Amino acid sequence: MSEPLVLVFDIGTQSVRGLLIDRNGHTVQSARDVYEQPYFSRNPNWAEQDPDYYFEHMCVVSQRLKDRAPEDYRRTACVVLTCFRDSTVCMGADGKPLRDCILWMDQRQAEHPKPLPASKRALISLVGMTESIELLQRTSACNWIAENEPELWAKTDKYVCLSTYLNYRLTGRIADSQASLLAKIPYDYKNRRWDENGLTRAAYDIPQDKLCEMVPSGVVLGEITQEASRLSGIPQGMPLIATGSDKGCETIGLGVIREDQAALSFGTSCTVEFTTRKYFEPTPFMPAYPAVPNDMYNPEIQLWRGYWMLTWFKQNFAQPEVEAAKYLGCSAEELLNRHLGEIPPGSDGLLVLPHWTPGLATPNTRGAMIGFSDVHTRLHVYRAIIEGINYGLMEGLRGMEKRSGQKIARLYLGGGGSQSDEICQITANMFGLPVSRIQTNESSALGAAVCAFVSLGTYGSYEEAIDAMVHLRDTFEPDMKEHQLYERIYQEVFTRYYKTLTPLHKRLRALTARKK
Repeated sequence: MSEPLVLVFDIGTQSVRGLLIDRNGHTVQSARDVYEQPYFSRNPNWAEQDPDYYFEHMCVVSQRLKDRAPEDYRRTACVVLTCFRDSTVCMGADGKPLRDCILWMDQRQAEHPKPLPASKRALISLVGMTESIELLQRTSACNWIAENEPELWAKTDKYVCLSTYLNYRLTGRIADSQASLLAKIPYDYKNRRWDENGLTRAAYDIPQDKLCEMVPSGVVLGEITQEASRLSGIPQGMPLIATGSDKGCETIGLGVIREDQAALSFGTSCTVEFTTRKYFEPTPFMPAYPAVPNDMYNPEIQLWRGYWMLTWFKQNFAQPEVEAAKYLGCSAEELLNRHLGEIPPGSDGLLVLPHWTPGLATPNTRGAMIGFSDVHTRLHVYRAIIEGINYGLMEGLRGMEKRSGQKIARLYLGGGGSQSDEICQITANMFGLPVSRIQTNESSALGAAVCAFVSLGTYGSYEEAIDAMVHLRDTFEPDMKEHQLYERIYQEVFTRYYKTLTPLHKRLRALTARKK
């Protein structure tokens, strides 16, 4: 009898991928559907999308898999999905969306969010985090909706993550994994429950009855309904198993489960993530997220506009490579990466500050490039962006090492940027650590499948499942001579960068602010 497969949906910002994965971590079949319009903006810096848009693309991918490989499709034992984070849906009492989903890259801000209680204000002021917490409040979609669309907010029966809504479309149950509920919502990440009287409750005071049911990862969240089966082709009654968010699944999919390992994700946003049984805040008031294994956490530092910066560079400065790529049948990034070795480590003194979007620890930042001279070309800028992103991740990793007492010995790379040998080698040289890649670029989907096979009882633990399903493809050893140069730049220049430029950023923003 043929061994069972897991049907995985990976819902990304740019596309939906569907994969049939076996117990050895091999992708038996896959299909992808790219969005014609990933998001739309009714106003500058807004980013929205119809929540049903993602479900419709899931159905297209599922039907494509079924048509392409009917025998393999029939071997499916369960369904799992993993989804990008911090994107929320207002559901009416009939279960239908009341408005378009506000996506994670949306930059709108509430003007007058509800003030924090005095006790909370005093505490965050004491540790110098007032501006950071106020930024979180202003950029929360729930606070913006309550302020600007009060009638719609009053009609909202459930305020849920996009992953929760997709679970509902598949099973009819408004529930989600504890490892998927990563958004600006009143969630107690440490204890995996809704916050009752903590900081997230004060910042996003969503009524309890508007929040969804939550379940541990690895449990059966529900069964595919007749309607979902008709639309997707998935057999009615097939179990949907709860997993985790895209980054959480990616970390498990990369095999990062020990405390001497770290996962680097080179995607639209870039992250450095640990897996640990001990809860600790990666920065003050920034929670460690619940990991896919229910007894673990994923402390994380995120650069919101990570490899988006390379897309920005390509669109504005790489037209020759864009045109050549069309002719050669490859990506413009691939052509650019071939030239990275022509630029020396340190980019001849050009340095990038990668915080192009304010973060919790950097609420007043703007992106910056310093050190320009007449020797610099656009290829210097390209390499300097890659180095700047790595410096930001180095800062995050070392901060988490200091706060946790962990010492990272090896890095595992995922995301689109990890497909470049040149970027992997630069990363190894900068961190001074071995950098490994696994057998597939679909690490988020693989991590979701790991969770599924543990849930099915195929493996007795995540460690056992990872040993069987995650296979190292290659490892890049660091050039320690280059690392010494990068270390000096990091210590003597980059670590002073933000503190030095922040007053100028604040002043420049005040002088150039557009009147409404």
